[in-house]
Order: sequence, then structure tokens, then C-alpha cells
Amino acid sequence: MMRVVCSILTEKLSVSSEELAITASETLDEVIECLVENFSIETQGGCDQQTLFEILIKAASNGDSIENTAKLLKNVPTANDIRYHLNKISNFEELEAQINQALKSRIPLGLKKSSLKIAIDLNLICYYGKPTSEESAYIYRSQAKAGTHSFYAYATLYVITKNKRVTLAIRGVRQSDTSVALITYLLAELDSLKINVKQLYLDRGFFNTPVIRWLQALDIPFLMPAIKTGKKGGIKQFLKGKKSYKTTYTITRDKDDSVTFDLWIICKYRKGKRNQRGVQYFVYVAHKVRTNLNYIYQDYRKRFGIETSYRLKNICRIRTNNKNPVLRLLFVGISFLLVNIWVNLLWLRISRKRKGSRLIYRILFALKQMLAFLSQAIERKYQVVESIYIPSG
Repeated sequence: MMRVVCSILTEKLSVSSEELAITASETLDEVIECLVENFSIETQGGCDQQTLFEILIKAASNGDSIENTAKLLKNVPTANDIRYHLNKISNFEELEAQINQALKSRIPLGLKKSSLKIAIDLNLICYYGKPTSEESAYIYRSQAKAGTHSFYAYATLYVITKNKRVTLAIRGVRQSDTSVALITYLLAELDSLKINVKQLYLDRGFFNTPVIRWLQALDIPFLMPAIKTGKKGGIKQFLKGKKSYKTTYTITRDKDDSVTFDLWIICKYRKGKRNQRGVQYFVYVAHKVRTNLNYIYQDYRKRFGIETSYRLKNICRIRTNNKNPVLRLLFVGISFLLVNIWVNLLWLRISRKRKGSRLIYRILFALKQMLAFLSQAIERKYQVVESIYIPSG
């Protein structure tokens, strides 16, 4: 009898020790509030702005299309009605500014007025077919991927900080944009947050003379892989030996167009990985980097957190066949925003203060859990279609 009583008391204590952190409806309220604060879409009739936002959230939470989402829910406007209102968004620059303001409005405490490690990269989404004159201004050409050389590209600015990995800004790449212009635009977005760049991590796609010269002029500490050019000369001449080392290298394009920079050559042993052996070389352009030479390879790997942000973004990106650059930007922006809101909610609601660092219960509130909450809250509000009828006769 005593054992039974003790067991009941233990159960009650364990239940009482748990604390409600967040509900599905609160999660939806947080996302709606963010969208209402930062976006303005002209609506009319039965399709008010909040309903429109809820349809977008439902489609994003399922990684689904607007068309299919409208079919699944009762008491919602038709897909044609929703598209009619979305097509009113026509100003690419204005929408981009709204997205960036929204992204910065939902970041964890402590990021503002800080010195942070920042990564910049390009996220490419395949484009197929022949672009119209409107679309061609936003088409980015790159190496073939999934059967195409054409992409919609989005340059992103990402924070590399434990438990606070958020996207602070995105730039829909225009055909006229240079690498220097992309970097300049994204770094300018840090001004309103008063964030200084502790170290900048770039992808090898930014390896060119203008970018290196520009970042040196700005005196920003940066690290990026060098493209191993040349057969005997060029950067390939440094791929020798069995020890990591530092040197300098000068790229000369024309008589009066050259840049000299520090080159760090890292030697790693494959040790039979993927049935390969011997020395593998990694070459980095470095400027005022304080990281130890032996740790530089591991340090640069932190940049791959930005690739994780792209995978998370793809989970909650609205699917569409529409090639409208503005609509594509909206859907991509919402997906990045949902990831930011998730990280912020983890920090604010699914955590506890403790000595040293905050304890985040990430396992209790994965991104897919937040998306499930959003989907459930909207389904409760509008109800789900549970039967299908065919026309009589």
C-alpha cells in the first residue's frame, strides 16, 4: 500500500514540476503578429489580411502549395482569390525591405550591439524554361545543377552563434549585382542592429579580386576558400609538402589591377576515408584572422551552419510553379522568417536561465513541431475538408 501511495505522490510531483511553455495557438499568434507588423497586403471582400497570412502559414508549415492548401480547408477563400491578392504585391525592393525588417524583429536577445561571426552565402533555387523580360532581370547563371544553369538566387547574412543561429538579411540577386554589391548591401543591414563583424566567412563563389580588395579596404577580418587555379603556377603551386603553412599571393588581372593577400594552406590526411589516402589540401584567403593555423579548417566548417539554415528553410517553403520573382521572394522570405521565429521562441519560451549559458530544450520543440503547431491551430480555426462529393447526373 505504501509503495502505491509513494508512486502516486511521485507522479503528482513530476507533473507539478512541469511548466507550460507554449501552445499551438500562441505559436500561431506569434507568427501572425510578426507578419502584421512588417507586411502590408491590400485585401478586399472575404479575404482579409489575417486570413491571407493564415493560408500562407498553413501552406508553409506543410511545405505545400497555395492551391492544395485552399482545397484542404473549409471556410477559406479559393486559390484564385488568394492568388489575386498576392499578385498585388509588385514592388520587389519594397518587399525585400519588409522581409529584412521582419527577420531582424525576431532574433534572440543579446545579438544586438554585439561583435559576431557572420557568414554570407548564395542560396540557389532552380529555374526552368525561357524567362520573360521581367524574370530575366532576376535570373542568376551558375554551374549546372539539376539540369539547369539558371536560378533564382538569394544572398543571405547569417549569424554563427550557438543557439542563436538566425538569418539577419536576404538579398534577391539581380542580374546586374556584383559580388561586391551583394556583400555591401548585406553588411549594411547590420547597421540598424549595431552589430560589428568579428569575422566574416564567405563561400568560394566570392573568391575574386574585387571582393578581396574591397574587404581589405573595409578592414574586416574574413576567411574564404581559394579556388585552386593554374596547372603549374597559380595557387596550385602551393599544394605541396606535408605540413600546413602560411604564405602570401598576388593575383594580377591587368597591369594596374592586382591584389596581394595572405594564403593559408592546410594539410589533412585522408586516412582511408572514402577509400582515399594521402594528403588533402585546403587553401584559404585570410585577412586579420586570429584563429590558429591548426584550427582554421574546423573554424571554417562552422560556416556550414548556413547550409543547415537552407535545409530548414526548404522544409517550410511554399511550393509553386509560378515564376513571378516577387512571389518567389515572398515565399522564400516567409520560410527564413519561420526559422527565425522558431529560434527566437526556443530562446524565449523553451529554455531556462542557468549559470554560464542558457539551457535550450531544443529536443522538445524542433522546427517540425512548431510547424505542426501552426498547422493544427489553423485547421482548428477553419476545419479540414473530410468528404468529397461528385456532381450528380
